[in-house]
Amino acid sequence: MAPTVGLKRSATQTITLPPPDARLAVREAVRATIASPPVEAPAAPAKVAAPAPAVDGFLCLEEVDGRRWSYVVDGGTGKGRGRSGAAAPVGASVRAVPLQSPLPPAEEVMAFVRSYVVPEGFPDSVTPSYVPYMTWRALKHFFGGAMGVFTTRTLLSSVGVSQSKVTPGAIAINWILKDGAGRVGKMLFARQGKKFDYDLKQLRFSSDLLLEIGAGIELATAAFPQFFLPMACVANVVKNVAAVTSTSTRTPIYKAYARGENIGDVTAKGESVGNIADLLGTGLSIFISKRNPSLVTSFALLSCGYLLSSYIEVRSVVLNTLNRARFTVAVDSFIKTGHVPSLKEGNSQETVFNPPWRHEPVSIGSRFGEAFQEPASFVATRPLFEDERYMVTYNPAKDKVYALLKDQAKPDDILKAAFHAHVLLHFINASHARKRINSNRADKYGNLPPLNMDFMAHIAESCKIVSSSYGTFKKKAREQGWIMSESLLNPGKARLYATRPQ
Repeated sequence: MAPTVGLKRSATQTITLPPPDARLAVREAVRATIASPPVEAPAAPAKVAAPAPAVDGFLCLEEVDGRRWSYVVDGGTGKGRGRSGAAAPVGASVRAVPLQSPLPPAEEVMAFVRSYVVPEGFPDSVTPSYVPYMTWRALKHFFGGAMGVFTTRTLLSSVGVSQSKVTPGAIAINWILKDGAGRVGKMLFARQGKKFDYDLKQLRFSSDLLLEIGAGIELATAAFPQFFLPMACVANVVKNVAAVTSTSTRTPIYKAYARGENIGDVTAKGESVGNIADLLGTGLSIFISKRNPSLVTSFALLSCGYLLSSYIEVRSVVLNTLNRARFTVAVDSFIKTGHVPSLKEGNSQETVFNPPWRHEPVSIGSRFGEAFQEPASFVATRPLFEDERYMVTYNPAKDKVYALLKDQAKPDDILKAAFHAHVLLHFINASHARKRINSNRADKYGNLPPLNMDFMAHIAESCKIVSSSYGTFKKKAREQGWIMSESLLNPGKARLYATRPQ
């Protein structure tokens, strides 16, 4: 039985939602928020209702990758009142103070190199046999690359390049530089690390898109032969980035289809089908090319078919883990209907293409300075999350909800913080929609309502909703087959500490 959810409208009127069903409680609470005037802050416990403490000096401690910063109040003259009545110096701001000296240049270089050549958490994140395997693999590729110079030069000479005005050595070097640029691009993109696990469907489709872009650049070299080397290098970099992305996401996708210990068989058969289709496509293209069709038209038609097939292929993959995209689908459905979508429904509604310029309304594991731009808002928000291992707030300047994680946050705390952030986002969006309606009405009379929004009431109300509905959300998600024990939400590495620096 879900707890009763109460929304206070005024000093003399309280609406209490019936408790028979958690789904009805969540739905009615959100509907009441959208339909009613701005909700006043509910009656808070004595410790929250009391005057907020003065904002002075130390605020909190933050740690990122073992390095710590202390956030303190900086500047301001006299005393004034911030949001929610917190006493703060007029014009005060937040200043980050590093608690350790900068790393020596040698250590900075080594840390940079390690981020490219070893997995995160090395050596604890891999088995003991990882180091000798990678050592011999690197040595093998070293000899293979050296032999490639001679074999490429020999092959080019054998097909008659030696009769050209350009020497075989120069042509071979240009070709090898092109391949070398591609290998550099593949190595640099490998730094994405765990992102291949978090957003593998999004990255898989992006890799196919990059592959087509690289192929288009290669096709353009026919129009600009004098720029062959730079254009071929760029194309090879793009195609190798696509190759490493496709390879890295292939196994998890095959694993999703395997039942039992047959991942090897599933992978072998999948690669076999791909090779057969590739051979058939190659034969067809050879047959068509003998009729000298338009290169641009042929490339455009084949690219459209390739990308359409890739998009449908990626959307057909059904995963039972919750990354950010699938988690957003599940929470939005639960807030609006009280229903958690099934695995097939959730995966089919997942967004598989996120352009870099797209605005992300929720950030998890954010830095303190991104979420709080004034000390008073932090001091007013902190009491609401004393019993939680996270904090959730809204930054009107960036129109974004931030979930900050504390130092003891576990995977379930990260899930709860993300759930809370989406609930708060729903309240914020409802308030924005109500303000737009009021603005349209006010335009008729020439006076606009104030644009500033006191979001503290929404944060307090979201705490009540989350405390009564998060357990129900987890239960319904498990019933639908979603794995809730491990979080693939890709949170930031920042953690908040309440202790003062020594």
